[in-house]
Amino acid sequence: MKLFLNKLKPFLVSILIGFLCVSCAFLPSLSYNPWQLISLDAESTFADIDFTNDSNHGWLVGTRATLFETKDGGDNWQQKIIDLGEEKVNFTGVSFYDNEGWITGMPSVLLHTNNGGETWERIPLSEKLPGSPYDITALDDQTAEMVTNLGAIYKTTDGGKTWKALVEGAVGVARSITRSADGKYVAVSARGNFYSTWQPGDTEWTPHQRTSSRRLQNMGFLDGGDRLWLIARGGQIQFSKPNNFEEWEEAITPEYATSWGFLDLTVQNQEQIWLAGGSGNLLLSKDNGQSWFKDREIESVPSNLYKIVFVGENKGFILGERGVLLKYNTQSADVSQSSAT
Repeated sequence: MKLFLNKLKPFLVSILIGFLCVSCAFLPSLSYNPWQLISLDAESTFADIDFTNDSNHGWLVGTRATLFETKDGGDNWQQKIIDLGEEKVNFTGVSFYDNEGWITGMPSVLLHTNNGGETWERIPLSEKLPGSPYDITALDDQTAEMVTNLGAIYKTTDGGKTWKALVEGAVGVARSITRSADGKYVAVSARGNFYSTWQPGDTEWTPHQRTSSRRLQNMGFLDGGDRLWLIARGGQIQFSKPNNFEEWEEAITPEYATSWGFLDLTVQNQEQIWLAGGSGNLLLSKDNGQSWFKDREIESVPSNLYKIVFVGENKGFILGERGVLLKYNTQSADVSQSSAT
């Protein structure tokens, strides 16, 4: 009997530990859902979104040369077709300054408009361009900064007629490349085993070792470019120390149960952080990542959530696949916050 109990004891302990882990794995539910589901007639994965100087007039791009236009702030969208011949193109980025806009695409597409998208012209690109156009940022009249998927950075000040290289060497094939508001870049290597940073004035990218044995999934900037955030495999997120891209705060695992699928993170204001991922996984932290809530109404959305974009503190979108787009509903948020107080 004693021998039987001794054998049974480890089994019971394992069950107890498993029960405690499961009970800790489930996050509290968000008391409200501020996101409105918009389903568009498309099979593509959306990549980027931006608006003209008219906050109601915006453009949404994605794979399969998908292009949608809205004139009511994002409630309704109309698909637009740009004739690119027989090319199979994935649009990767869109950016506007006033009514002047740019669209990047792979394998080698750059589009430009001066009239809010009423017409688009194709900008010729050199066959010697290192990599494919990955993203672009409209900075001023006739001025934009483009980065390729190999980390080559170019700037134009004449509407795309000529381009100046800002970095002498490319970084290599990147999983993701993100630009800060003040012109810094961070790139995650294709395999996620290291990351590189670049800031205006540098001639080369600076490589950095990843912060742990976990491979990197995605990275971006906080505080206008003074800090970095990262998402690592296994659902860990981490924030760098201010003005130091080598020293990091303790890693955070927001949700043990499903955190393997995190894909993007963004800060809505100084303290609210949204974290999105696979299978409609959407979390919110109201205290800089110390505690988290789960938006369980979004769990039923049949899509991976790839990118979160706020074009203003209360104007945001989450980009998914198979035509799924989420729009931030400020009225829902305002009602919930007033009832909570």
